[in-house]
Amino acid sequence: MNTSRWLPAALLAKAALAALLALAVAFPEWDRFADKAMGVRVAAYPAAVMLVTLIWALRGRAKAFPWDIDLLVTAPFLIDVAGNAADLYDTIGWFDDACHFTNWALLCAAAGLALRRRGGLSGWTLALTCAGIGAITAIVWEFIEYGVFILDTPEAVTAYRDTVGDLMLGLSGAVVAGLAVAAATLRRGGSVDERLDAVRGDLLDEGRRAGDADAGQDVVRADVAASRALRAEGDAPGGEDHGQQVVQGSGVRQ
Repeated sequence: MNTSRWLPAALLAKAALAALLALAVAFPEWDRFADKAMGVRVAAYPAAVMLVTLIWALRGRAKAFPWDIDLLVTAPFLIDVAGNAADLYDTIGWFDDACHFTNWALLCAAAGLALRRRGGLSGWTLALTCAGIGAITAIVWEFIEYGVFILDTPEAVTAYRDTVGDLMLGLSGAVVAGLAVAAATLRRGGSVDERLDAVRGDLLDEGRRAGDADAGQDVVRADVAASRALRAEGDAPGGEDHGQQVVQGSGVRQ
C-alpha cells in the first residue's frame, strides 16, 4: 500500500518534535520545563518515533514505508512535548486527561493498522488486540511516570487516584481505536484469510459439483452397457428401449 501522501505530515511532525525538544534543552529553567523530566523525554522520545523505521528496516524493506503508521506513532510524543512547551499541563486542568485518551487512541490505531496489513486477524480480534496493547502500554507508562515524577513530589498524596484515572482513559482510547480499526476491516469484507477461506469453499463446491456430474455420467454409461448386454442375450427390445431412455435423459451420445 502506497502511503506517501502522509510523508510531508510525518516529516513535519518529527521536525516539530525535534525543535521542541531542543527548546527544552536550551531553556531547562523555564517553569513549563522544570520538574517535567525533560531529560528523559529528550533521550526516549526520538528513539520512540524511530521505532517504525527500525521495524521496517529489520523486515527487509520489502514493502513501501508506512508513513501513515509513522505519523500516528509520532503524533502522541509531539502532543506531549507541545503541551509542556505551551504550559498546557499546568494551565488547563483537563489537558492531561485528554492527552491520555487521545495519545493512546493514536498509538493503538497505529498498532491496529500494522496488524491489519499483516493479515490473518478478523475485525473483532483486531479490536481486542488493540485494547490489550493499550492496556499494557498504559500500565507501563504509569510505572515509568510514578518512578520519574511522583516519588519525590507532593503528588504522592493523590497519585493513586490520578493513576487509576489515567489507566481508565488510556484503555478507553485504546478501545476506541480498536473498534475503529475493526469497523474499517469489516467494511472491507473481513480479513484476508477469511476471504481466502471463502474462495477455497467456492472451489471445493465446484469440485464437488464436478465430481457429482462425473458420477452421474458413470451411472449412465453403466446403464447403457447393461442394456447392450441384455440385447445381446435376447432381450433386445427391452434393453434397447431402456438404454435409449437413459441416454436421452442424460444427453450422452452413443
